[in-house]
Amino acid sequence: VQLQASGGGLVQAGGSLRLSCAASGRTFRNYGMAWFRQAPGKEREFVACIMWTGGTTDYADSVKGRFIISKDNAKNTMNLQMNSLEPEDTAIYYCAARPFTMGTMTRPSDYTYWGQGTLVTVSS
Repeated sequence: VQLQASGGGLVQAGGSLRLSCAASGRTFRNYGMAWFRQAPGKEREFVACIMWTGGTTDYADSVKGRFIISKDNAKNTMNLQMNSLEPEDTAIYYCAARPFTMGTMTRPSDYTYWGQGTLVTVSS
């Protein structure tokens, strides 16, 4: 399984960015997938997750109402639409996947596969 994250960049506070994670190597039926982020000097933290089959989603409280996670089955991609961005959202964003959906999905250790990360910088 290979994951390729893209879409990061520099944006002003209040702006928007859309991240994408291209997944390849197999079909992702019954996979759980997620976005995490890691700011300088901080631990990697959960942002949002989605079940590939069914589309159930969950979000960290810090991004609820601002970020939207989605998937495109035909393109095998997962997306993260980020709106009303704040300087505190500045981080490297990683996509992750695991071959099951039961259990917790908010810890980095819950995931088997990781993309390389894409940098999001929000200026004030």
